[in-house]
Amino acid sequence: PIYKEKLRIRSYRQVKNTDTVFVELKKKYRSIVYKRRIPLSLEEAMNWFCNGGEQPVHSQVADELEYFRHFYRTLKPAVFLTYERDAYYSTVGKDLRVTFDTNILFRQNALSLSAGIGGFPVLGEDQNLVLMELKTRGGIPLWMTRFLSENEIRQTSISKYGKAYQNFITTSVSNYEGSYQNLNTA
Repeated sequence: PIYKEKLRIRSYRQVKNTDTVFVELKKKYRSIVYKRRIPLSLEEAMNWFCNGGEQPVHSQVADELEYFRHFYRTLKPAVFLTYERDAYYSTVGKDLRVTFDTNILFRQNALSLSAGIGGFPVLGEDQNLVLMELKTRGGIPLWMTRFLSENEIRQTSISKYGKAYQNFITTSVSNYEGSYQNLNTA
């Protein structure tokens, strides 16, 4: 579609109720991604979006999130995606960010960010696959373009959530029971 939007509650580690998470509105219009987010405690975020609680802070971004919540009315956690990420930033120009995501897992149970890691491999059984993303506000620098060309790295479009939806939500998850990785709640 030309326009997509989703709400996600994101953390960069396993959290407790009082730890900070990010409530993020991610929009994509004509292949350009826009993200707006605010930090809240996990408890505040879940109370606001899952229990119908009051908007905990007031700001432009919080008001946009509140509008989103009222527009869709029936928001509830539906998917847990987890992955390991290595991120690198350019020291020249400081506008380029390269990330490498591995061990990308998906599940539709134990959806709390305080739960452990585990789920179905989104990219299939070969978890040696690496998803590389180039992020820049402008054009990709010439040195990076040369590197990609010399190493025959080609652009493709992939969404971790979209891939999970395609592989699991639209098919019977029971087909994948053998590949499920147990939660590590340590």
